Amino acid sequence: VKLKGGKIGVVVGLIKKQGKSIMEMWNFDNSIIMANTTLTRIVEEKYANPKIIVQGKEDVPMPLLLDELTGAMRSLRKLKPAEENNFSLNDIDSFSKFISDLSGYVNQGGWAIAALSLVVGMFGVANIMFVTVRERTPQIGLKKALGAKSSTILMEFLLESAFLCILGGLIGLLLVFILAKIFSAIAGFNLFISYDIMLLAIGICIIVGVLAGIVPASVASKMDPVVAIRSK
Repeated sequence: VKLKGGKIGVVVGLIKKQGKSIMEMWNFDNSIIMANTTLTRIVEEKYANPKIIVQGKEDVPMPLLLDELTGAMRSLRKLKPAEENNFSLNDIDSFSKFISDLSGYVNQGGWAIAALSLVVGMFGVANIMFVTVRERTPQIGLKKALGAKSSTILMEFLLESAFLCILGGLIGLLLVFILAKIFSAIAGFNLFISYDIMLLAIGICIIVGVLAGIVPASVASKMDPVVAIRSK
């Protein structure tokens, strides 16, 4: 391959494609690995940002490894005991803890927003069911006059309320799926929705639908047939 300045580079191997996750700081699928001496010849020094990645043995504690690395770097840079470090050591465990804490806060905020949305949605569905009961009052009275039991009327409106919430949940999952695909294409790593989350969402929709429809369905089941038939 031709490099900057007309220099020629030889590709000696390829890294197997491995993708990138949100926790990874580097994407090797779009990277070139070369010797530092070659890099300094084609890239200006001000744009170079050399790093050394070190992995300790499994039985070596991280604090001990950091102390050893600090001593080695100070020795290489010939720093006096009173001089401050002119380098930095980044501990991946600290970064992972920061990401974990941040994810925890985001999850808590997400659950709070979701709970508030469910409450608002439940009241919305309840209002819709109250309107439905009022519009169907004559039909409800006719059904009861023909022998329909109160439990049948109750179950009818509960199922309708649950169906409305399930339909809304499916539309929401579809929108999330589309947004996840768009975000994955932009960010460079894949987002997915697990089946457990999907089943949990549908289950919550059913519960919300039943809770939202209890009062309207109860009102419908307790109507007097004669009064209901005469209503307009």
